[in-house]
Amino acid sequence: ACRVGVLAAKGAAVAVVDLDLAAARQVVHGLQEQGRSALAIEADVTNPQAMEEAVARAVRELGPLRLAVNNAGVASPHLELADIDMDTWNRVLGINLTGAFLSMPHQIPAMLAAGGGAIVNMSSIVGVNGKAGRSVYSAAKHGVVGLTKSAALEYAQRGLRINAVAPGYVDTPMLRDRPADERQAMADQSAVGRMARPEEISETIAFLLSSRASFITGQVY
Repeated sequence: ACRVGVLAAKGAAVAVVDLDLAAARQVVHGLQEQGRSALAIEADVTNPQAMEEAVARAVRELGPLRLAVNNAGVASPHLELADIDMDTWNRVLGINLTGAFLSMPHQIPAMLAAGGGAIVNMSSIVGVNGKAGRSVYSAAKHGVVGLTKSAALEYAQRGLRINAVAPGYVDTPMLRDRPADERQAMADQSAVGRMARPEEISETIAFLLSSRASFITGQVY
C-alpha cells in the first residue's frame, strides 16, 4: 500500500494487482478517497493468462502502461537445503521469480507501444548475499537479479529501463509476527541499527521509475 501510495501521490494512475481482491480494493479505496486514479485487479502472478489479462485490463481502464513494479513475494520457511521439499521450492520460486517472469512479457510490449517505460523488480538482500536456512528464497531472489540485468540489456536501446531493489529487513506485516528477539537481531544487522520503513523503499522505487533515473538500467539497489 505504501509503495502504490507514493506513486499515486506523484501523479501515477495505479493498478493494484493482488491475489487478495479485498486487500487490493482496500488500498484502491484509500487512494480514490484522496482523489487518485486507481484500479483493483484480482490475479495470481503464477498464472500466465491471469497476468496477460491483468496488464490488458490496466491499459484498457487506466491508459498506456509506462511504469510497473513486480512486487509479489512470499517468505520461505527456515530449512536447510536437504530438508526443502518440492512443494516449498515450487511455491517460493513460483511467486517470487516466476511471477516476475510471467508479468514482464506482457508489461514490456505494452510499454514499448506507449513509447517506453520503466520496471522495478523486487529482489532482496539475500538475492545478493546468501543466508543459511533460506536457500530457496535466496535462489528465487538471485534469479530476479539475473532476470532484471539480462532484460535490461535487451531493451535498453528501445526506451525501456529495468532495475531491481533488494531491501534488507523492512518493517512490514511479513516480519511483524516474528518474535521480538528475532526482530531485534534483524535490526542489529543494519548499519543504522533499525529495520527500514516501507516508505523508504517506496521512495527508492519511485526514483528508479522516474525521469530522474533516465540513465539507470540493469542495476540493483
